[in-house]
Amino acid sequence: MGDKVKADSVHSSVLHGKYELGRLLGHGTFAKVYHAKNLQSGMMEQIKREISVMKMVKHPNIVDLHEVMASKSKIYIAMELVRGGELFNKIARGRLREDVARLYFQQLISAIDFCHSRGVYHRDLKPENLLLDEDGNLKVTDFGLSTFSEHLRQDGLLHTTCGTPAYVSPEVIGKKGYDGAKADIWSCGVILYVLLAGFLPFQDDNLVAMYRKIYRGDFKCPPWFSSEARRLITKLLDPNPNTRITISKIMESSWFKKSIPRSVMTKAEQEFEMDSEKLKLQQPTTMNAFHIISLSEGFDLSPLFEEKKREEKEEMRFATTRPASSVISRLEEVAKAERFNVKKSETKVRLQRQECGRKGKLAIAADIYAVTPSFLVVEVKKDNGDTLEYNQFCSKELRPALKDIVWTTTSLPENSTPA
Repeated sequence: MGDKVKADSVHSSVLHGKYELGRLLGHGTFAKVYHAKNLQSGMMEQIKREISVMKMVKHPNIVDLHEVMASKSKIYIAMELVRGGELFNKIARGRLREDVARLYFQQLISAIDFCHSRGVYHRDLKPENLLLDEDGNLKVTDFGLSTFSEHLRQDGLLHTTCGTPAYVSPEVIGKKGYDGAKADIWSCGVILYVLLAGFLPFQDDNLVAMYRKIYRGDFKCPPWFSSEARRLITKLLDPNPNTRITISKIMESSWFKKSIPRSVMTKAEQEFEMDSEKLKLQQPTTMNAFHIISLSEGFDLSPLFEEKKREEKEEMRFATTRPASSVISRLEEVAKAERFNVKKSETKVRLQRQECGRKGKLAIAADIYAVTPSFLVVEVKKDNGDTLEYNQFCSKELRPALKDIVWTTTSLPENSTPA
């Protein structure tokens, strides 16, 4: 990566297609010594980093890495097939409606927030690196310029200048070190502007002049931008990274939180809307002995068939002597306090968070089983979203709210006697 090369004369910055020559280190009577980078080993490191990143970031709005294979001379990367093409092609036909742009931006922020939570910074976000699947969902791709938080220098900042000029943040241009998360947020701001406007916020035929505009945050919003969109973009394209809006604040903004019209909903969101009709058809469920054994923590057979770590558990179960209506009411109370939408029947409840999380909107399904008329078992499962967010919700909000209705071995169900 940092080889020294002697050369009598250099006519190109790349020597024999193998070394990229940098600064002059010194010279003697017959030769000069340059700092050089081995392009082949450098490319290999970049490929390894991209593979490592993609293994870490499994998310509905990130292109999935299926498998990596290699021969002596080639590396084969099997990736998810995304059939809808680049988002760039959609923008090239003209600006998007605000509700459509909002949907793509929500999915983009969800994906980038997930990356940042894993210490990964993309550093080359632009519409050409945003794909669309056959259902119209956004998929972030091309992590070739991404980096990890472990690559920070002692000052806690990144120092490698990279990215596409029109989308790069002022602090990256300044070459004084930058926060990878804040640089990604700036690029998201440029993308949102392009989605709504149909053209770039910072444009100039002269690259230096364009950089000067970026450095000053010198842009104007078209008159068709709503006041809420204008406010958010101004906060996203704040040239000062210290006062630039954070992802958590983006998600709290009024423009970001607006509900999505059914006409632009993704397939998964439309299916959730249809659940209420399906749930009304469900009949109360009774349990046989096998069901009871399989639901018991002591007889949990799932380790025989799954390799999932216990800390990544995606379900919880409890028994209660309260009627099903009481369980459903309690779940509704939690949902209201934590901003979840609710779909229910007599024996099933489905909760879906209104805001997008790191893997889309967190969704939870609760099924109520009748062991006897006065003794119920409730099974709660993650239906969508991030497992970490699900576990945090269960431990901090759901378990405390259900504590007084959960049956324990110190009490017996009403109208029953001990065995």
